Amino acid sequence: MRVHRLIAIILLIESRGRMKASELAEALETSVRSIYRDIDVLGEAGIPYRQTE
Repeated sequence: MRVHRLIAIILLIESRGRMKASELAEALETSVRSIYRDIDVLGEAGIPYRQTE
């Protein structure tokens, strides 16, 4: 469920601060590529996130 993952990404970043895509992928049990796609979607929605990996 992508919407749940998008919300989880936002919550993780808010609680832990800046995270690498690989850390997000591990925490959310998904692929790094999926995280990159999700970050693109968040950016298009006006929620910026600068990747460190």
